[in-house]
Amino acid sequence: MLIIVQPGGKYHYHGLPKGLLEQLKVSSASTHSPVVGWAADGFPIYALYGYANGRNDDAGVKSLKSSYRIKNGMRPGGAEAPGGRHDGAFIADYEFSEGSGDLDQCNGASVHTPDFPSGTYAYFLTTTWPVVPRCLWDRLTAALTRGDGGGGQGRAGAVVLPDANNPWM
Repeated sequence: MLIIVQPGGKYHYHGLPKGLLEQLKVSSASTHSPVVGWAADGFPIYALYGYANGRNDDAGVKSLKSSYRIKNGMRPGGAEAPGGRHDGAFIADYEFSEGSGDLDQCNGASVHTPDFPSGTYAYFLTTTWPVVPRCLWDRLTAALTRGDGGGGQGRAGAVVLPDANNPWM
């Protein structure tokens, strides 16, 4: 995975962490993915594969799918936005379509995993956009706040774009 640091100090990602996935032997849907990271709200991040029914391994393992899709039609164009057909070149080319995949708007779900057999909320990397979770389901952990007792986006479910003022970036 290529990690880019923008001039303002923000990170963004381009693709799956292939080297890490190879090292962890995540190569097929034969077993549940191991934890590959932790989100700022304290929930685990898994790669690609989870239980097929989300609750136990009796139904096997599958590649979990994002619930985002490319919008139909043309972009608005004009002075503030690009024109042309929605083709996936920009964040705003995508829309969340609840139930069209396995995951919610933050690329996560309430699931059981080998690490949390009683259940947890967890994020998943996917092979299609957004690949890496784009928002947080819960508040930032206390260790990441600046002493103000808050942070994060809460459970509102809004997708947090890298630049909320310009979703085409």
